[in-house]
Amino acid sequence: MTGTILSILLAVVVAYGLFRVGISVMRTLSTPLPEPPPPGELRRVKISYRCSICGSEVRMTVATEEEPEPPRHCMAEMDVVARADD
Repeated sequence: MTGTILSILLAVVVAYGLFRVGISVMRTLSTPLPEPPPPGELRRVKISYRCSICGSEVRMTVATEEEPEPPRHCMAEMDVVARADD
């Protein structure tokens, strides 16, 4: 008898915990994304470039656009090596 009551009580506590976790996940998913910053304001990016002529590498961490133009080195545009999507 006592084992049955404890099992039911444990099931209710676990169900309540799962309910709370589910509600918090749904609340997080339903929150709209923030608006992008106005043009000209710096954004965080994480892009690595390499010069195909001399092999120099550059990592860009902030830019005015999400897809900035590659920098120029040795009179040529640098190639994208790695792009980290946040």
